[in-house]
Amino acid sequence: MTSPTAENGSPRIGVVGGGQLARMLVEAARERGLAVIVQSASSSDPAAQLADELVQADPVDAQATQAFLGRCGGITFENEWVNIDALSALERKGAPFRPSLSSLQPLVNKLHQRLLLDELSIPSPAWVELKEIDPGTPALPKGWSFPVMAKAATGGYDGKGTQVVRSVDGLAELLRSVDPENWLLEAWVDYEKELALVVSRDQSGRVRAMPLVETQQSDQVCDWVLAPAAVEQLVEATAYNVAASLLTKLDYVGVLAIEMFYGSKGLLVNEIAPRTHNSGHFSIEACKSSQFDQQLCIAAGLQVPDPELKVPGALMVNLLGLAVDQAAPLEQRLAALQADPSLHLHWYGKQGESEGRKLGHVTVLLSATDAETRRNEAMEALNKVRSIWPLP
Repeated sequence: MTSPTAENGSPRIGVVGGGQLARMLVEAARERGLAVIVQSASSSDPAAQLADELVQADPVDAQATQAFLGRCGGITFENEWVNIDALSALERKGAPFRPSLSSLQPLVNKLHQRLLLDELSIPSPAWVELKEIDPGTPALPKGWSFPVMAKAATGGYDGKGTQVVRSVDGLAELLRSVDPENWLLEAWVDYEKELALVVSRDQSGRVRAMPLVETQQSDQVCDWVLAPAAVEQLVEATAYNVAASLLTKLDYVGVLAIEMFYGSKGLLVNEIAPRTHNSGHFSIEACKSSQFDQQLCIAAGLQVPDPELKVPGALMVNLLGLAVDQAAPLEQRLAALQADPSLHLHWYGKQGESEGRKLGHVTVLLSATDAETRRNEAMEALNKVRSIWPLP
C-alpha cells in the first residue's frame, strides 16, 4: 500500500473535487512542498491540471474516493456536494475526512442549515418550507409580503437554485415547476451591506478568522469583495461569535464561510458554506495564511498559522465569462490585466468562455489606513478592472 506521506516525508493530501477552489488549494500545497491527489472528472479540470496525481472520476463517486484510503494523511472536499451516505462506509474504515461527515451533514442542505440556526438561536431571515404552502390556494405566511426569495435546499450556487417570487401567480408557478420537498421560501430582507466571514477550526478546537469582508453581488453572483468591511467592532464580534458557535456545535474541523446581511434588523445569517469561499480569495495575497493554506494545514495535521492581514486592506474582483460581442477578445483582456503590476491575476484554466462563468479573479492590495479612503481606493481599482473586463 502506498504511504500516506510523499517522498519528502510530508503528508499527502486528497481533494475530492477539481474546480478552481481545489486548484488554489493545490497552489497553496506547492508553497508548502505538499503533494496533492485530486479526484475530478476530467484531466482538463482546473485542479487536475496542477495536481501531483489524478483520480479521474466524478467527485460524488464514493467508490473512486476509496482510492485515497491509506494513501493520504488527510482528505478534504472542494465543495458541499458530497454523497455523505456513500462515504460513511469509508469513514468507518478510517478515511481521514476533514471536515468529518457528521459535521458536514447539517450543512449540505439549506433546510437543515435553517433548523441548525434556529436551534442555536442565531438570527436568519424568516423562512418556511415550500411544501407547507398549499398549492391549491397558494399564499404567504401571515405577516409576509411579496417579493420573497425561493431557494433550492441542495445544488444551488452562483444564483442557480434561487428565484425571486413577486406575486401569488409566481408562487403558484414555482409550486408547479419544482419539487416542494427540496425548496424553501425566505422573507425578503432589506439590508445595508452584505458581509461574509471565512473561519477555520483546527483539531485542537482553536478558531481562527479572516477579516470580515463586504461583498457586492450582481445578478446573485459575487462581483467584488472588500476587506476589511467598514463596520463597527460589535458587528465583527457578533459575526465571529456566530461562527464560533456553529463550529463548536458541529465539532467542525476545517474551513467554513458564512454569508450575512447587515441592516436595521442587525446581523442575519444568509447561507453557510462548509468549505473555502469566493469571499476569501483576497487572503492569498493579503493575509499571512490564506483560506487555502488554512484548509491545507488542517487537512495535513500541520500547525495552523494565524491569518491576519499583512496590508491595510484588499479588493477582490471576479472575472466572469462574457458574450462574444460584449468585449475585447479574451487574450487581449488577459494581457491588459497582466500588464498592470497592481493587479494580482488568478486564472482558473477553464476550457472556453461561457457567459457568466467564473473564469478567474484579480486582487488589489490597498494602502489606505482609514476606511473611507480605502473604499475610494478600492472603487478606483474596481473601475480600472471593469474597464478591461466588464460584468456580463
